[in-house]
Amino acid sequence: MRAWIELLLAPGLGFASLSALGLEPDDFPELTRWRRGRLEAAGLRPGSVDALAEPDAERVAACLDWLAGDGHHLVPYPDPYYPPLLRRISEPPLALFVNGQRDWLLRPQIAIVGSRNATQGGLETARNFSEELCAAGFVIASGLALGIDGAAHAAALDAGGATVAVAGTGPDRVYPARHRGLAHRIVDNGAVLTHFAPGIGPRAGHFPARNRILSGLSLGVLVVEAGMQSGSLITARYAGDQGREVFAVPGSIRNPLARGCHRLIRQGARLVESASEVIEELGPLVGELEGELRGLLDAPGGSATVTSGEVRMAGPGENPDARQVLDALGHDPVSVDELIARTNLTTQAVSSTLLELELQGRVASLGGGRYSRVGNDQEGQE
Repeated sequence: MRAWIELLLAPGLGFASLSALGLEPDDFPELTRWRRGRLEAAGLRPGSVDALAEPDAERVAACLDWLAGDGHHLVPYPDPYYPPLLRRISEPPLALFVNGQRDWLLRPQIAIVGSRNATQGGLETARNFSEELCAAGFVIASGLALGIDGAAHAAALDAGGATVAVAGTGPDRVYPARHRGLAHRIVDNGAVLTHFAPGIGPRAGHFPARNRILSGLSLGVLVVEAGMQSGSLITARYAGDQGREVFAVPGSIRNPLARGCHRLIRQGARLVESASEVIEELGPLVGELEGELRGLLDAPGGSATVTSGEVRMAGPGENPDARQVLDALGHDPVSVDELIARTNLTTQAVSSTLLELELQGRVASLGGGRYSRVGNDQEGQE
């Protein structure tokens, strides 16, 4: 772990530059054992050479001290807990500092972003989308900012779901400070992650990099309200570059915070008015993610730290909760709360199982958090 920290603290090093040295990701930390002459001969920048040849003992110790805390993790690129979609972007972060439960990094995530100065209507829209997407089994990702971000995080937690915050600071800092309480809630029911080391505070240049990671680990980005200069448009642009789905909620032509969303729609973002439209679009991608997660778990060493029961989105024959949910469902609309009462399962278990069954065409989402069995499916009654 120390070698990874020394590598992360060296300036000017990234995934592409390390790969160009002929190193595989598992071997990236070997660079910290190279002598100065070899580092210089490899063409590394002087600042990188100095940091690797003489690591900053105080900063390394600060990172190790932080990692000694409960729920504090370092997740390097080769780690099974590294978000699988984030691996696909160009120049992925070498490692992530994670405060909370790493399991949530492997669940399907949808990013909800928007203005820091959102209207009350925008905040309500963000909360509604967050609640319904949680009910469908998604983890809500956002940037812990004021406005839409905070509303999306809080609504996910209030709905009994999980949320992941991507920070623009080190893991020992919370920005903005007024979200300190929210950050603590997220750690208890999700995770706060960052690629910045402990001790690093907020800087303007950090947030585009934060936004790039936020879009990279998500299946899609939903923009609720955004002005023409909003950082949310940067997140959406990254999402488009990364091949992610971009969704935008339209608004009044008299609302300046709707103009960014309208621009995105003109540029090809999908106009959405309900969470069910997002779920319908992302369904096939969740199935693809399921296959990738299974591959990671089956890979050598994968099962050593991640058990299949923690992350697999299995079919009804494999998931013991699916039979209970199907038994509790009829062809008349049933709410998630009713299903929880009938099955005695947790909110997360019911939500995740409903998402699996919906993707298999066994269950239909009817909007408003209600579900019913599809067609003549009788497996749950056999």
